[in-house]
Amino acid sequence: MDVLFRRAGSAALHLVRRHGIITHNAAVRRHRMSVATLAARRWKSSTPVEFSQEDLRKRLTPLQYSVTQERGTERAFTGEFSEHHEEGTYTCVVCGTPLFQSDKKFDSGSGWPSFSDVIDEECVILTEDCSHAMLRTETCCSQCGSHLGHLFEDGPLPTGQRYCINSASLDFRPKEARRPGTPGKSPGTPGKSPGTS
Repeated sequence: MDVLFRRAGSAALHLVRRHGIITHNAAVRRHRMSVATLAARRWKSSTPVEFSQEDLRKRLTPLQYSVTQERGTERAFTGEFSEHHEEGTYTCVVCGTPLFQSDKKFDSGSGWPSFSDVIDEECVILTEDCSHAMLRTETCCSQCGSHLGHLFEDGPLPTGQRYCINSASLDFRPKEARRPGTPGKSPGTPGKSPGTS
């Protein structure tokens, strides 16, 4: 097992080197940071929206900070949105970018909120993740670089994708109810206006 962890660490280090984040092993030891943390700092430096770590520590819960800034993972079946079924939009808890619609959410049985697709493919960044002796596809917010979760190719059709996302990385905006007198669908025969034949 020790060999497996060394190989995974080596693969992650190789990935980080390839992207120009660090140049040798000494950098990891000298800074006493995980390879994932170093990679996260490099990636976040190229996103449009940046927040100070001090600001993030003040406004995020310890779990939200751990998940979004340190690439942590909440325990399965404990997240606020794992059993959430209200209609609306799931947004990035750090910057508010809309990420997922509730109609794309499904129960995967994994214990984390799962979505079959994103609102717009430009709203997430996909990168290789070699942590925990596994090769996975990590998902991050494209605007602030915050870690969201992972993407797997075992979701429902038509996409076949499962965005497995930490609740701690999400916020939720409920769908607004239509107010009387505002434009929208009116009752009646589909495709016809009321009062027409």
